[in-house]
Amino acid sequence: MSFTHPLGTILCLLVTQGNFADGKAAPQCKRFDEIYATGKELCENMWDGAFVYEPVESKGYTQWFFDAVNPNDATARALGKLGAGATADTCHLSYLHKDTPGPEPDTFTECHPWKSKACCAHKTVETRDKLNEAYGKEYHWDRCGALSFECDRFFVQEACFYECDPNAGLYRKYHPTTVSTRPGATLYNASDESHNQWQMHGMPIKASYCDAWFTACRKDKFCASAGGDYFSCGAEYKVFDEAAKQAEILKNKTLAALQVEIQIAKTTEDDGLGVGIIVAFVAAGVVGCALLGLVCCIVKREKAGKPMFGRL
Repeated sequence: MSFTHPLGTILCLLVTQGNFADGKAAPQCKRFDEIYATGKELCENMWDGAFVYEPVESKGYTQWFFDAVNPNDATARALGKLGAGATADTCHLSYLHKDTPGPEPDTFTECHPWKSKACCAHKTVETRDKLNEAYGKEYHWDRCGALSFECDRFFVQEACFYECDPNAGLYRKYHPTTVSTRPGATLYNASDESHNQWQMHGMPIKASYCDAWFTACRKDKFCASAGGDYFSCGAEYKVFDEAAKQAEILKNKTLAALQVEIQIAKTTEDDGLGVGIIVAFVAAGVVGCALLGLVCCIVKREKAGKPMFGRL
């Protein structure tokens, strides 16, 4: 009988596959106040330039309000984005958005400030979880663990603002030709693969709002990649999740093969030796593989500067 019985090989693969996968690791998580020094960095860095920290409050938009009329309309007019007395009548941002803003039903409660005039449909912003899960697992804002309630609400508010506020579309990164563009702004080119219709750029947000967000979240944890850039983190999580998915597929295939081998071992003898001897060899193989896995783990921690057996 060969000492490299298929059972041993399969079990060895199960023990060590986590160490010999493709080396992908989840992005590092850090406290907000370790990633961002101030509310300015949070608003500007987290969203890859979509927002700008505006110290002059009258020149900044807010991402949440309780007024009967959206105060961002007045801000847009003051900044020359709309004509006198006008309000934004086209959504411009295009992903889950409606083409034109309009009223939503009485059950529209999660993003309630925009109920009378929203660029979002009720079904896409119905709950906090729907907002968090709208763009895929890689863009869940709580990938580093559950956030405090006060911090989590700021992410809900930003999501509602992006999805629902008609004025957000005035700051599309690649502008439609129907919108007056800022000097140097880029017009949307459908034939250019780098262009999109959903991305925002340079929208001034009230400094007080950004500072309040930082205060609410400073002790919570968030992805630290690229200075806490939400989109860079999403790209890394996408690669990580795909690697984990492939590892799970491999594991399931290996387990299926293992079950077949066990069934064969139960009903036949290999090279004249009984099942008990086969199991003994397999057990020895598992122990060896477990030790190999431990060695791999120690080596990885040493390379990462986190030795398992450091001095007390």
